[in-house]
Amino acid sequence: MTSGVHPLRVVLVAPRNPLNIGAAARAMSNFGCTELRLVNPYEVAFREARSAVKAHKVLEKAEEFPTLGEAVADCGLVVGTTSIGHRALEHPLRRLEYGGRLIARKLVSTPVALLFGSEKFGLSNDDMSHCHWLMRIPTREEHGSMNLGQAVAVCLYEIVRNPAAAKPEPDSRRAARAGDLERITGLLGEILEHSGYVHERVEGSTELKLRRLVRRMKLNAHDAEVWLGMLRQIRWKLLS
Repeated sequence: MTSGVHPLRVVLVAPRNPLNIGAAARAMSNFGCTELRLVNPYEVAFREARSAVKAHKVLEKAEEFPTLGEAVADCGLVVGTTSIGHRALEHPLRRLEYGGRLIARKLVSTPVALLFGSEKFGLSNDDMSHCHWLMRIPTREEHGSMNLGQAVAVCLYEIVRNPAAAKPEPDSRRAARAGDLERITGLLGEILEHSGYVHERVEGSTELKLRRLVRRMKLNAHDAEVWLGMLRQIRWKLLS
């Protein structure tokens, strides 16, 4: 995570499975989030989870709280996660894509708590009463709930991802010249004619198709020279 995202607190409410706690902690470590808080965890599960691979630092720093109110007391925004199910919600509900952006912006100015409910029941109505709004991962209706560790990972990724980082690097290679592309087109047409692929009555339309095809390849100058060399050799073999 970037420095602006460190105020994120991941809050697990009544978790019971040590594997899930460990997976959530590892996902936090993956994305640079270190503030794990547990509300009334099953003690055996929490104790066993401390051995999770590559997540021990997050688990060593994890804090336990007897109530959810105490766990989120220092946060300026509290967001609960839910799969909705058949319950009627009293809070605004936002999809992860939009909610993740709102959380990322809020983290610049204040700590944010992201709540995940127990594996069996999710967040209760009482838990949700502490939230400003709710967020859901857009899973299919027939299988709406996710594994706790996976849900934490998906949410953290969406919060920290930066679409600008996915912009391609400018290509430093020089593009092929139009004249070279036209020579490739001509050689291809000549080879296809000698091979019997192109018939006289469709020769004109074939040339147009070849010209468009060659340009869709987006060749750079070096690759264009390679293609010209290969095609010249093929033509020489056909005509010799």
